[in-house]
Amino acid sequence: MTSGTPDGPRIRPLPPAEWPESMRDALAALRPPEPRHPLPKQGGDRPKGLNVLGTLARHPALARAYHTFNGHVQFATTLSVRQRELLVLRVAAVRQAEYEWAQHVVLARDAGLDDDEIARIADGPDAPGWAPLDAAMLRAVDELVADATITDPTWDALAGELDEQQLMDLIFTVGAYDVLAMAFRTFGVELDADLRRE
Repeated sequence: MTSGTPDGPRIRPLPPAEWPESMRDALAALRPPEPRHPLPKQGGDRPKGLNVLGTLARHPALARAYHTFNGHVQFATTLSVRQRELLVLRVAAVRQAEYEWAQHVVLARDAGLDDDEIARIADGPDAPGWAPLDAAMLRAVDELVADATITDPTWDALAGELDEQQLMDLIFTVGAYDVLAMAFRTFGVELDADLRRE
């Protein structure tokens, strides 16, 4: 996985001191009105995501719209936090999106995934050790990214354990993070210093 471009980012992130006032509303949009899951831990030496937020600060209206959607995906999804992170990390692995991967390794650990499981996500659904539902979720990511659809056998495996809302959240989670992977890679968003140590 690579981060940035040989000449640096195509869209340079704004430092926080230069963020427009409207970026405050864009950040607030990440908090859905009825969250099911806790907001991520903050403070200390945890990654702050300043390069991606600084990039989005160049287009606050877009950031607010996307954050409204992503706020649901992150904090109001009917999937478990662990399931969400399985999906996000698999998208990052398939798309070779280094920034997305590094940022979500932290969140995956918060969700209880251990380093062996995180490494196996990169290996994919056929890696040994996955429970059937986990393998089906990883396979769904691969199929959606490759063909924009889930095959009948994978759908049947998912539908045997997930309800309709969870199935919908699964597809929208993959889509949300596929869009971010495209943006991060195309804009050349570089790893923040606080992500490089992960």
